[in-house]
Amino acid sequence: MRRILHIDMDAFYASVEQRDNPSLRGRPVAVGGDPTQRGVVAAASYEARAHGVRSAMPMARAVRLCPSLVIVRPDFGKYRAASQAVFEIFRSVTPLVEPLSLDEAYLDVTENAWQERLGRVVAQRLKERICETTRLTASAGVAPNKFLAKIASAWKKPDGLTVIAPERVERFLQTLPVDALWGVGPVTARRLHERGIQRLVDVRTVDPEVLREVVGSHAEWLRQLADGVDDRPVVPDRAVKSSGSENTFATDLTDLNEIRREIDGMARDAAGWLMRKALVCRTVTIKVRYSDFTTITRSDTRQPATSHADSLAARAVGLLDRTEAGERAVRLLGVSVHNLIDPEEPADAPALPFQEEA
Repeated sequence: MRRILHIDMDAFYASVEQRDNPSLRGRPVAVGGDPTQRGVVAAASYEARAHGVRSAMPMARAVRLCPSLVIVRPDFGKYRAASQAVFEIFRSVTPLVEPLSLDEAYLDVTENAWQERLGRVVAQRLKERICETTRLTASAGVAPNKFLAKIASAWKKPDGLTVIAPERVERFLQTLPVDALWGVGPVTARRLHERGIQRLVDVRTVDPEVLREVVGSHAEWLRQLADGVDDRPVVPDRAVKSSGSENTFATDLTDLNEIRREIDGMARDAAGWLMRKALVCRTVTIKVRYSDFTTITRSDTRQPATSHADSLAARAVGLLDRTEAGERAVRLLGVSVHNLIDPEEPADAPALPFQEEA
């Protein structure tokens, strides 16, 4: 049986700032941009989260929710140094480390340098070593696969450790709401709820056509996750090449303004993801599937690379002018970002080509 760990640093950017500046400890802290310049929250301390402040939230809204909020501009060099120290610890225990971002990774510790058979013990020792080395805390989940390990790591944050043993998998699945599934955000969750799908296990019994109507091609994948099945291996040092989201609509969209609003929101979500991952992008792409299932993509590649939400949203919405959206009914919309780079990479580095679908 595999022993998979998902380890997530707690409020990473904010915790680094609180570690390095004692005056910030115990105070609500948000790392991000200027609230008067439409800045976005990249990370929030747990004190700020108690007021409702969350990552990817406009900083102006965060200040309204928490007037005592302390805003700190990001220092990605400092966060990378802390991240490197954490990942060195991971790799001293197992070569099977799959980074997801600066502060998050999967580890396969089925075999490990400590020759420890219990995933719980490996996770606890890793947490202790991280704290000793970096003076930061991490939360860990231990399970037979990635899907369950990731959910488990968020179960008792901060500084948590949750183990889902094979014999506990079904009982654990029975407790989860449907939005615990990957790809099920607030909009999709609402549509699932409207069809009586409240819990993750409800996905097992719903008519497959109903599920496809809501989540499109992801239906079979969600069905497997609802059974606790996830056979994906931990892939060491896999580079993230793109990120995005898409929605299949229960009713085809014909109003161009509504289509623009959907694209704008997805682009801003992608910008928030870029900021949290300390990345910038050169390419933004939209995907449009018409009611007859004809699917097209349109891309916009520019330099310098950016993670600015307004810029990416404007570019994504502008790409609609190169489609027939509004003239033809739209079944699905998506936005993704590509040509991701470290923001400290030289601006004259060549962009990778990206092909559009006709």
